[in-house]
Amino acid sequence: MIEYKRLSYRSAGGGLELFARHYYGDGPPLLLMHGLTRNSADFEPLAAHLAGRYQLIVPDQRGRGLSQSDPEPANYRPDIYAQDMFALLDGLGIERAGLIGTSMGGLMAMVMAAMKPEAVSAVVLNDVGPELAPAGLSRIAGYVGPSEPFAGWEAAAANCAAINREAFPGFDDADWLAFAARTCRERADGRVEYAYDPAIAAGFENAGDTPQPDLWPLWAALDTKSVLLLRGELSDLLSPDTPAQMQQRHSGPFSFVEVPRRGHAPLLDESISVAAITNFLAEHLG
Repeated sequence: MIEYKRLSYRSAGGGLELFARHYYGDGPPLLLMHGLTRNSADFEPLAAHLAGRYQLIVPDQRGRGLSQSDPEPANYRPDIYAQDMFALLDGLGIERAGLIGTSMGGLMAMVMAAMKPEAVSAVVLNDVGPELAPAGLSRIAGYVGPSEPFAGWEAAAANCAAINREAFPGFDDADWLAFAARTCRERADGRVEYAYDPAIAAGFENAGDTPQPDLWPLWAALDTKSVLLLRGELSDLLSPDTPAQMQQRHSGPFSFVEVPRRGHAPLLDESISVAAITNFLAEHLG
């Protein structure tokens, strides 16, 4: 694993102590933002390819990983997370950064561009767009939230496989153990649990059954930005026809790559994902 510095910072408003990984590099800054139930470890495979060429800032959002949980579950939402991200960047003296966002992290990237367009250079969206398929939302709502701890890492890996097997066909036991290692944490009693506050599920109740807010104005905020969109071939959250709509409504540089044999969301360790991201960043971020 590539070495990084543990960075502690305060949330927007200063109420929470949050954590980020800081991989030093000589190039431009890149902020990597994970999905709903993930944490900074989710980007370990991609960081191995980008560290050194870029300054990587990889946070645990509030309530995930090593970051403090929020006593008010209503604060678990993308606009609050985006404010946290600006607090993180401000503390590092970074005025402008490239953004890589997986799922929820991609929504955060769009929110950040709407809030402070001058602070965002180029954007990579991983399996997310301004329209979210109800089937994917329902599936996520079905597993996020409170659960009993697992007896050990093998049991945790088995649960990760049960939830995500359709998205990663061909994964073996070692792959699922590695997946669990990035997604879960060991408790003091030796049992293993998912590395997030179960209260993050509060905003996901009936997610697949209720009308969604119109997110296309957020996509419009990225209109002149350089954007790379990756979609898992098997994704149930980003519909196959949405990327074409996104391209039609975008006036800036837009690239699209579909990742074979991946559902929601690609891990970004796939050769096609790594090549697409490295080429895109070299052209649009420097």
